[in-house]
Amino acid sequence: MDVLKLMLPVALAVQLFMPVTTLGNNNERLIEAFRESYRLENEGEPARAIEVLRAEYEEKSYEINLRLGWLSYLSGSFIESVSYYNRAISLMPYSIESRFGIVYPLAAMGNWDQVINHYKKILTIDPNNTVAHYRLGVIYYNREDFTTSHQHLEKVVNLYPFDIEGLLMLAWCKYRMRQFREARVLFERALMHSPDNESALEGLGLVVQ
Repeated sequence: MDVLKLMLPVALAVQLFMPVTTLGNNNERLIEAFRESYRLENEGEPARAIEVLRAEYEEKSYEINLRLGWLSYLSGSFIESVSYYNRAISLMPYSIESRFGIVYPLAAMGNWDQVINHYKKILTIDPNNTVAHYRLGVIYYNREDFTTSHQHLEKVVNLYPFDIEGLLMLAWCKYRMRQFREARVLFERALMHSPDNESALEGLGLVVQ
């Protein structure tokens, strides 16, 4: 019995370490391919970085598809970028990073309705994601749908009350909705964060007239 007690921890240790060792051996080339892709990207050669990863391409690899989505976007190959990101999303449906990635090529192609849909999907996964809320707020503001913009921007400011970007966008949204008193308070708060902020000074000048 004592021998069995001694052997069990050893057996468990072997089981724990063997998969890590095997995984390292099997993926050594892939890790080096990623390393080279980062180097080439940093040197401003995303097309060559793509070639390096394509040589090791695995359709069911989330990481490779995500990386190729980004590199294809940098290369200006927006359709290919969307394709890679969509594959990554299909592999990891609850991944937020892949949806934040795909909005770049979609926006570059002017597919704003799809961009909105991805941000909304992010919010179904992570309802308090302030990046998604902020970007939706900006999109709806530019569409002059100030009511919807306000809903998203107010969420940002409630979560981050002293965030300068959230304060400014919500202040301008309030101004466009003719809620001047609330806009003034927000512009003044923005100036507490950034006393010489031109946007806040401009807005404050409009609401105090």
